[in-house]
Amino acid sequence: MNEPTTQRLPATGKDNRRSVRYPVSLAIEAKWQEANGKIIQEAAKVLEVNAQGGLLEMRTYPRVGSEMQLINLISNEAAQARVVAVRRSKAGEVLGIAVELLDSGETFWGLNFQVKKTSAELAKLEQAIRSGGIDPRILMEFRDAVDYVRKTAWAVQEWQERKQQKHDTQTLLPLLTSERIRRAAQLNNAIATDLETHDVDRETLGLDELFNAVQRVYQHLAKLFKDHQA
Repeated sequence: MNEPTTQRLPATGKDNRRSVRYPVSLAIEAKWQEANGKIIQEAAKVLEVNAQGGLLEMRTYPRVGSEMQLINLISNEAAQARVVAVRRSKAGEVLGIAVELLDSGETFWGLNFQVKKTSAELAKLEQAIRSGGIDPRILMEFRDAVDYVRKTAWAVQEWQERKQQKHDTQTLLPLLTSERIRRAAQLNNAIATDLETHDVDRETLGLDELFNAVQRVYQHLAKLFKDHQA
């Protein structure tokens, strides 16, 4: 890795580390102009990001303080960035360069970052709800919903990474179907309990739609099991 300097820029009033950074896997392209006017184009791998910037792994890179154009190779979105530091390990090994985004929001880093940030925020919200004296039934409902969101978010993230690495994405679909079935069974058991305790009656909204949906699922399941036993 070409290392022209390891100097960190003076503070600019915008602390790149003020928000949590999340590990991501994202291929981008970096372009910058050197002092002699030569245009350099270099492939880069994003290692971790926050809304303000990120850590890039590159073979060569511009001097600290230089501006560069970054292109997200999945979305083709472009952003201007500035190199603010060279990151090193305790042993002195170069880990990457820290960059600050100048003209783009956090959407530049793509769904991977958005998913991880949202999952972290949901975890904080769950902790707040737990300490707020909320009815246990509401807390359980929230926890189940968050768990489902997290698993679906993982599938989104995994799909993006597999697509980027040109791996098979279709194997994720059966996993999503299995999770949907698990969630449906969980919800139906909860509704059965509500019916037994009379928390649900004929006046409850949506019962007709639920009845029709359950009948349709039952018909398909009955045929599936019958065909399997034949």
